[in-house]
Amino acid sequence: MASLVRSKSGAVTLGLIGYLFLVEIVSGVLQGYYVPLISDLVKYLGIKDADFNWFEAAQLLLSALVVPILAKLGDMYGHKRILLVATVLTALSSWALVFADTFPTFLIAWAFQGFYVVWLPLEVALIFDRGRRTGRGASQTRRAAGFLVVALEAGAIIGALLGGRILGWTGQNVPFTLTVPAIAVTLVFFAIAFGVPESTPLRGRTLDLVGFSILTIGLLLITSGLTFLRLNGLGAWWVYILILVGLAVFIPFGRYELRHRDPAIDLRVLKQPTMWPVQLTAFLIGISLLGAQAPLSAYAGTDPINGYGLGLDSGDRSTLIGVYLISMIGGALLFPLVSKWTSPRVALIVAAFLVATGYLLFLPFHLEVWQVFMNMFIAGIGSGALVGALPAAAAAAAPHGQTGIAAALTNTTKTIGGSFASAIFGIVLAMGVVTIATSTASSLFGYMTVWAICGIGALVAAMLLFFVPKLAFADVADDDSSVSEATTEASVHP
Repeated sequence: MASLVRSKSGAVTLGLIGYLFLVEIVSGVLQGYYVPLISDLVKYLGIKDADFNWFEAAQLLLSALVVPILAKLGDMYGHKRILLVATVLTALSSWALVFADTFPTFLIAWAFQGFYVVWLPLEVALIFDRGRRTGRGASQTRRAAGFLVVALEAGAIIGALLGGRILGWTGQNVPFTLTVPAIAVTLVFFAIAFGVPESTPLRGRTLDLVGFSILTIGLLLITSGLTFLRLNGLGAWWVYILILVGLAVFIPFGRYELRHRDPAIDLRVLKQPTMWPVQLTAFLIGISLLGAQAPLSAYAGTDPINGYGLGLDSGDRSTLIGVYLISMIGGALLFPLVSKWTSPRVALIVAAFLVATGYLLFLPFHLEVWQVFMNMFIAGIGSGALVGALPAAAAAAAPHGQTGIAAALTNTTKTIGGSFASAIFGIVLAMGVVTIATSTASSLFGYMTVWAICGIGALVAAMLLFFVPKLAFADVADDDSSVSEATTEASVHP
């Protein structure tokens, strides 16, 4: 981390990374803290287990909608300023969860807590803005993003370990238990306010309200359609209409954006060979990163008497998840090193191949505990590398003034990929007897289908990354950066 410290004014500093490290620890806590509390929250709210799916669906939907807008506002008014706004909204929602005791109020608060998802893209954009002034923004951002992913996964482990234990220490007092993440988010606000410097926005920008409105409608239709597909199954014909209409919305969106002086999403930048493979990779990796963990946990807990499964208890399943998270930490730390030894492009390709290898290994090797642990460890290294590397790569490929929205789009496409996977995987595993004679074989066939989709998706992502220019995402000299910025400003302000 010492290599991040620079004496030059405006460079990435150890202090900046330290404060953002704290932010991502809390982000990880939010992702891990509530998982062991799910069954207790269901009882507390008086709902069914299946109803908890609505909380996840609502939060994913909101994050997909608001992240691009907040990121663009960060490009316009400063990434720190919008980071503070997102933190305030997350803190208020976290405190609302403490007092929410009905399904509707808890659902609304849980959904709005999803504003924390924009933290990492804004942090990446802020770091790149600082490092860009030295001509080493790309490499510094890769290293910093790796440390932030370490914090994220460490926070998830801390949260998972604390959630259930604090509930026990408080005598099953759910509201008091929920105050812990609320306090953590509140403290993070002050860490950002007093420890994080502001970025330099590109002046003269405007918020394309019409473009963002059209984009929101399209994303709303697609993500809600995928959610209803998961909840209602393949027989709900109206769900397909929602998804198709959502996809069709992007036709007028594209035409409008190409004519706009300062578009919500610059499609000309998006179609560049340094950008579109990265965004598609985020979508394909989201399939396994966000969609495959629940099926994996279910498989690990299935009694082997059924002919498949590992029969692990909750403690051993937690160990499996812990191994996966630790491997992600390793991947996040290795990525900048591999990028330095080879190139960022090669490191991205290797990471995607590792994800593909890990999941495809499940097809022949899934009967022994060590095999599952090995497969998840391999996939985890690749996933950990990509979590931080993709927004960093998008920021490096974006022109000055668009780093925030470029980094955030990797999160949006990843979320859509995860929503798609959750819908498809839920249906596949619930289909029962389809093409195989017995329900046991059919269930195993469903799990193998999940692993095959994850592996093939990551393999396609690796292939797409070969289209990226060989020297993409590398550092540029100060004078080259200045020329690029001047060109960008001229294109934005003719």
